[in-house]
Parts: sequence; C-alpha cells; structure tokens
Amino acid sequence: MTANAQEKNVEKKDSVSFFRGFAVSVDLVGPIQMLTGDYGQYEAALRINLKDKYFPVLELGIGKTDHDNDVTQISYKTTAPYAKIGVDFNLLKNKHDIYRLYAGVRYAFTSFKYDLSHPDITDPVWGGTAQYSAEGVQCNYHWIEALIGVDAKIWGPLHLGWSLRYKSRISYNNGDLGNSWYVPGFGKTGGSAIGGTFNVAIDI
Repeated sequence: MTANAQEKNVEKKDSVSFFRGFAVSVDLVGPIQMLTGDYGQYEAALRINLKDKYFPVLELGIGKTDHDNDVTQISYKTTAPYAKIGVDFNLLKNKHDIYRLYAGVRYAFTSFKYDLSHPDITDPVWGGTAQYSAEGVQCNYHWIEALIGVDAKIWGPLHLGWSLRYKSRISYNNGDLGNSWYVPGFGKTGGSAIGGTFNVAIDI
C-alpha cells in the first residue's frame, strides 16, 4: 500500500465520529407476559452509540405480579421499579452495517415490597384460627445479566431487535418470610433465570 493510500485509509477511519447519537426503545415481551400470565413488566431503555461499536445502556422498568396459587391458596402481590445499567458490544466486522450483533452485560437492582395473604388457618387440636398474611414485606435483589442480541434497521430511524439473557443473582434480602415469589425485573425467585426482550427502538 502506498503512503497516499495509507493516509486516505486513516482519514476514512477517523471520519467516523466518536458520538453517533442515541436511541430510545421499549420492550414488548413484558406486556405480553402480563397479558398471558400473572407477572410481567414494562421496560424502556436509553442506548448511547459510540463509534457504532460500544453502546452504554440504561434500562428502567416496573415489574408487577398478582399471583394466586390454587393449591396453597396463597396470594402474592407486588409492583415496583427496577434499573439496569451496562454496555453492549457490536460483534460484526462491519460496525456501520444496518444490522448489528451484540454481546453485553448488565448490573441490575430492585428494592420492593410485597403483600402475602392466605385464608385463616384452623388449629386442628385446640380449635380457633390463626392469621397467615403480611403486608409491605421489604426485599431487595442485585443481579447481573449476560446477553446476546441482534438489531436491524427497518425504516428511517426505526429499529427492531431481540436479546436472550442469562440472569445470575449476586446479593439479595428476601425479607422476614423467606423467598419472595417474584422479583421485579428478574422474574420468579431463584439463583438464576433465563429471559429475553423484543425491542422497538427509535434513533434520535
């Protein structure tokens, strides 16, 4: 390669600005979960584009459940916000393509309260009843997420994409009653969970 060709190549690379804008998006999986089941979430995200390669992300949502167990007759309710912060990396060789393949990580946190209710329990020996219910049980959850996802430009500023996520709990407080049934943003209580998103995004 000649010196002139090398200079032109450097100029071409340098012509891509560091800040390439940002996008806002909403997830459609959470609302579908609430329509078809007894828990889900509403989630929106802000994604910053740095050189079409690095994408710092802030995700905010509200998780909700109203669950009744027909076997145990226990009812569980909670509604609370959660937040996730992290970064995605564009894995494609052509970083400026209209299609992107991502790998990313998130740190997530929620602090929430839940209400638990159950019909009064009858003492089989002494008779009488005892109340088994609680309101405002305070809990918190910290977890990390590893994800893989795709994004495609559909028309103008409109993008569609999806992600598959592995969630791993790193710290938690389940309150005074033991395991909570559902954690906003995480899903059903446990050490790990699998989740996903389907996003509609607009470039700004």
